[in-house]
Amino acid sequence: MTEIKAKGYLSPLTEEAKTNKWLYLKEWLCTTDAKRIGVLYLAFSAVMGLFGGILSILIRIELAHHGPVLFADPSLYNALPGFHATAMIFFFIIPAFTGAGNFVVPIQIGAPDMAFPRLNLAAFWILPPAALVTFFGFFINSLPEFGWTGYPPLSNNVYSGMLGADFWVLGLVLVGVSSTMAAVNFLATIFNMRCKGMKLFQLPLFTWSIIVTSFLILAATPVLTSALLMLTFERMFPGVFHFFNPAGGGDPVLYQHLFWFYSHPAVYIMILPGFGIISSVVQTFSRKHIFGYVLMAWSMMAIAVLGFVVWAHHMYTTGIALEVRVGFMFLTMLIAVPTGIKIFSWMATMWGGSLKFDTPMLFAIGFIAMFTLGGLSGVVLASVSVDIQLHDTYYVVAHIHYVLVAGSMLTLFAGLYYWYPKVSGKMYNEFWGRVHFWLTAIFLNVTFFLQHWMGVAGMPRRYYDYDPQFEWANMISSGGAVVLFLAQLIFVANLVWSWKYGEDAEDNHWYGDGIHLEWMVPSPPDHHNFPEPPEWKPIIRQHVSADQPGGLWHRQQ
Repeated sequence: MTEIKAKGYLSPLTEEAKTNKWLYLKEWLCTTDAKRIGVLYLAFSAVMGLFGGILSILIRIELAHHGPVLFADPSLYNALPGFHATAMIFFFIIPAFTGAGNFVVPIQIGAPDMAFPRLNLAAFWILPPAALVTFFGFFINSLPEFGWTGYPPLSNNVYSGMLGADFWVLGLVLVGVSSTMAAVNFLATIFNMRCKGMKLFQLPLFTWSIIVTSFLILAATPVLTSALLMLTFERMFPGVFHFFNPAGGGDPVLYQHLFWFYSHPAVYIMILPGFGIISSVVQTFSRKHIFGYVLMAWSMMAIAVLGFVVWAHHMYTTGIALEVRVGFMFLTMLIAVPTGIKIFSWMATMWGGSLKFDTPMLFAIGFIAMFTLGGLSGVVLASVSVDIQLHDTYYVVAHIHYVLVAGSMLTLFAGLYYWYPKVSGKMYNEFWGRVHFWLTAIFLNVTFFLQHWMGVAGMPRRYYDYDPQFEWANMISSGGAVVLFLAQLIFVANLVWSWKYGEDAEDNHWYGDGIHLEWMVPSPPDHHNFPEPPEWKPIIRQHVSADQPGGLWHRQQ
C-alpha cells in the first residue's frame, strides 16, 4: 500500500484514509502517537468541562433565590455538587494536563514519542468508559447524594441501596488506573529518553512539574483506591465488612483519613502542571530566563512532600487531638513558603523584562493575582480556631474555587493559548482571546468573591435552601457564574474556528523567544518530532536591545 506523509503531527496515512472518513477516524482513535493522544485527551476534557460547567449553572440557578427554583425534589440537587466536582476534578482538569503533557513533554526532552505508546493509548481509552460509568446514575435515576467525598455513613448506610453510588465508586477506581498508567509512562519517558546532553536540572520547568505530579499520583492514588474498595465491600456485604460502620466496630473517620491522604495531594496534582506552564509563559513573554530555576524545581518537590503531610487540616472538626491539629496547622502554613518562592520567582522574572501582553501572558498574570488571593484564604483556614468556625461554609467554597479555577483553569488556558500555534500550526484570534481573558477574570471574581462574605456570615455549603438575607449575594454570584460559563464558549469557538481558518503559525511563533525544544520543530511537529535525535545545548541570552523584535536567545556553541 502506497503511503504518503500527512501534514504535521498526523502519522503516515494511506490514500484510502485521506478519502475515507471512517478510516481517517480509525487512524485517530487507534493512534499510538503521543501528540495525537494529547489532542484526544484535550478534546475529552473539553467535553467534560462543558458538562461540569452545565452542572454548576444548574446549582447556581437553584441558589439564585431562596426556596425551590428548578428542583421540587431536593434529592436531585443533593447529587449535583458531587457530580460537578467529580466531572471537573477527575475528568476535566487532570486529563487536560495529561493531554498537554503528552503533546509537549516528549518534544521538550528531545524524545520521538512516549516510552510505552500502547500503554499511553490504553490510559486514555479507560477514561470515556469511566466517565459513563461514573455518571450512570443519571441514566438509571439512581443518583448518589453524598457529594464528591463519599463520606460514610451517607455512602455506606443511608443510601446503600443506590446503584448509582456503586457505579460512581467503580468509575473513580478506573480513573485511578488510568492516571497510574499515565504517570508510569511519563516517568519512564523523562528519565530514560532525554536527548543527549540534557541533564536533569536542565529540563524545562513544565517537564519538572510533570515529574513531581507523576510521583504524587503513584504515591497517593493507591490510598484512594483502597478506601473506595473498602467502601464497596462494606456496601455490598454490610453484614461481613465493617470498616467504617461503628455498629460493627468500624470508624467513619478512618475513611476521611484515607480520602484526604489522597485528595490533598490531588490539589497539587491539579496545580503543579499549571505552575510549569506559567514558568514557560512568563519567561517567554518577559524575554528572560526564569529567575531561580533550581530553586523553582526544588520548591515543586517541597510542595509535593508537604502536600502529603497536611491532609488532616480538612478534619479539624472530627475530634482529633488538639496537639495533632496544631501540628497540621503549622505544616499547612509552612506550605506557603515554597509556594511564595514560586510567586516571587515569576514576579522577579517579569521585573525588568521586555514584557509582551499577549493572551497567554494575560492569563499568566491573572493566575498569579487570583491564586495569591486563594492562597491567602487558605492560610486563614489553616488556623484551627478559624477553620472550626468556617468549616463547611461558603468561605471554603470561595477558597477552593479561587485556588482551582485560578490554579488550574487559568493556567490551562495560558498553556492552550501558548502552545496552540505549535499544536495546530494555526494562530488563534488574538482579539477574542483577550475578550475571553477579561470576561473570565472579571466574572470569576463576581462569582466567587462575595462567597467569602457569605461564609463568614454563616451560610453553609451544599444546602438546598438558605436564609433570605443571603439572596442578594447569591443572585450576583449566580449571574456571574452564567457569564463565566458563556465566556468559555468563546474560547472553544475561537480555537475550533482557528484550527481551520486561522493564519499559519511560524515554527517559533512568539517573537522567536521560545527557548525549549518544542519551538525548534515545525508547527505542527512531524510524526516522530525530530528528523534525527537532537543534542541538547543550553540557550543563553544575547546582549541586545530589548526593543529588538526577536532573536534574544541563541544556543551555546
